[in-house]
Formats: sequence, structure tokens, C-alpha cells
Amino acid sequence: MVDDEDEIVQFVQDALEDKGYTVWTAFDGVTAVKEARERHPDLVILDIMLPGCDGFAVCKELREDLDIPILFLSAKQSDADKVWGFSMGADDYVMKPFSIKELIARVEAHLRRQRRVQARNRQQRPATQLRCGELTVDLGTYEVRYADSLLALTRKEFEIIQLLILHPRQIFSREVIYDRIWGMDSLGNTETVTEHIKRIRRKLAQCDVQTEYISTVWGVGYKWVANVSL
Repeated sequence: MVDDEDEIVQFVQDALEDKGYTVWTAFDGVTAVKEARERHPDLVILDIMLPGCDGFAVCKELREDLDIPILFLSAKQSDADKVWGFSMGADDYVMKPFSIKELIARVEAHLRRQRRVQARNRQQRPATQLRCGELTVDLGTYEVRYADSLLALTRKEFEIIQLLILHPRQIFSREVIYDRIWGMDSLGNTETVTEHIKRIRRKLAQCDVQTEYISTVWGVGYKWVANVSL
């Protein structure tokens, strides 16, 4: 829990500890990054307006090391702030003033999703590789390569690619993608899907600017359009 307001930190910490969670706290951005890297939490609740470095910068840094749910909890309410937060890698955005019951519900929903993914990853299954020219998507190792280069993808970015490539030409709305990947059809903001798609496209374009892999069907959703082979 990262916030520079003592009362909010204590309020959220008490509520989560009453639910059985262990909560570590930080009151500035620099300490938040250091603590998260040392403690490897299951989830981060993060304010934006922090001393040292703001929450956007903290989120971006944590995304380089940790593939865990990050929830912004902020008084900044503009759409631009929300979009920027999602573009930095956030999974959810809760505005102040907030309902502690809703915040806990979102925390628990994200953690349930995280546990399901971890359980699925522990299951032994044969490695299945799908190819689109020089691009290889390995469903067994959760890796995407272009030629010999490994793309640096977060788990959610990979899962979006996996969903789309396993159903080529099928259109998925943002709501359906959010439900399939985040596991919650009534929580969160589907704008995060748009930002994740943008990041995926940028990473793919760094390897191959000539090929369109994911197409936008305006007003409907997204689909995988590159030819797929085993």
C-alpha cells in the first residue's frame, strides 16, 4: 500500500489485515520501488501524487521487474490520467473518495485471477508453438520470439496474444478480452485493454514493421489477422 497520507494508508491497511492479508506500506515513490523489489508482493495499491517520484513512474519501474496486479488509488479523476495509468502498466484504477468494500472486492478479484494463472502455469502441458512467418508464439513457455529475439512481454500481454492467435480472424470486443484475461466482467476499466493492445503492437513493430498482426475493427474490437501455422 503506497500513499503519502497516513490516514488512508492506515485505513486500507487495517481493512485488508482484517481480511487476513499481510500489508506492507510505503509513503513515497522511491521507498515503494525498493520495498516492492525486495518483498515481491502479490499486489500493489498505488497513489499517483507521491513525493520522490510519482505513482506513474513507480508503476513503470515495477513493471520492468514484477508481473503482478497494480491498482491505482488516486484523487486524479481525468480520463487522461486513467489512460496514462493504464499505459504505464496498471491493471485497475480506483478514484478517491473510494468505497473500502469496493477496493477490497477489486483486490480479491485480481488476486483470484493471479492464483488461477499461477495454477494453470504449474500444470504440465506439451509446448505448442504457433508461427506467423518469423514470429513464434510458444504456448508452453509463455514466450514470443521474432527470429532469435525474445520479446519482453508481460503475462497479460502474452495472454492477449494467445487469445487472439488461437482464434485467428475472430473479433473480440474489449469487454470480452477484459473478461477473459482479467477475469472480471464487472470490475475495472476496459480502457486497459486498449493500452495493452497498443503496447503489444509497439513491441511487435520493433521487430517487424511490415506485418500487421492485430487489426482493429472500429466499434467492435480486435482480431489476429496474420497467417498462423503450427
